[in-house]
Amino acid sequence: MEREGETTIAGIAPATPRRYSLSFWEVTTASGVVLGFLVGLLCVYLTMPQSDYSFLKLPRNLQDLQILRDNLEIYTSDYTVQVLVGYCLVYVFMQTFMIPGTVFMSLLAGALFGVIKGMALVVSTATAGASSCFFLSKLIGRPLIFSLWPDKLIFFQDQVARRKDGLLNYMLFLRLTPTLPNTFINVASPIVDVPYHIFFLATFIGLIPAAYGTVRAGIALGELKSLGDLYDFSSMATLFLIGVLSVTPTLISKKKV
Repeated sequence: MEREGETTIAGIAPATPRRYSLSFWEVTTASGVVLGFLVGLLCVYLTMPQSDYSFLKLPRNLQDLQILRDNLEIYTSDYTVQVLVGYCLVYVFMQTFMIPGTVFMSLLAGALFGVIKGMALVVSTATAGASSCFFLSKLIGRPLIFSLWPDKLIFFQDQVARRKDGLLNYMLFLRLTPTLPNTFINVASPIVDVPYHIFFLATFIGLIPAAYGTVRAGIALGELKSLGDLYDFSSMATLFLIGVLSVTPTLISKKKV
């Protein structure tokens, strides 16, 4: 029997342990998406000149990123399209499959393309990657979300249900503040029935402030000593203030009712 006030998702009580497994077609779908990205990267590789590309790897620290930047700068002017396509494929792939390290990709965009082009690139690819994750999760994400974040999912579903009228403002607040991880939001949104147009707008708009700060920092990549320099008190306070302003209209409208 459910306790009073207990929230369930898809008829499953949060306290009830349950194992989930992917079906054959769900595994096939995920494998097909991975194969599509690999084919795209292979096409980019085949159109590049013969050279030593051992520097091509996902950066895990600032030193790796500086090596990658120094080598890619050689190709950016003569093979701009290939570098752009390769960058977009890698970023979207990382977002789709929740691979950590996209902050390094955002810094790289600033280092290679400057603030304006870098921002446009980061916001568009991050939104595309989040959207790809959204639709993939809609197909096969339920087992993952129940296994990894059952409590967060219950909280998120409850908040979404309460804020149907001001859902865009709430989703903007989540994107602008560290209330919930972006990875969780991407995977959980389709499970709790967040409409895609709300998800898209909140993602596209909400990522702009953080993208600007990260891309701008990428221009002076050599001056960064650690990723902690990106998240100082001033930057976090500014993002939180913007997040609070984003939900203010909803709070005011509720008081008037």
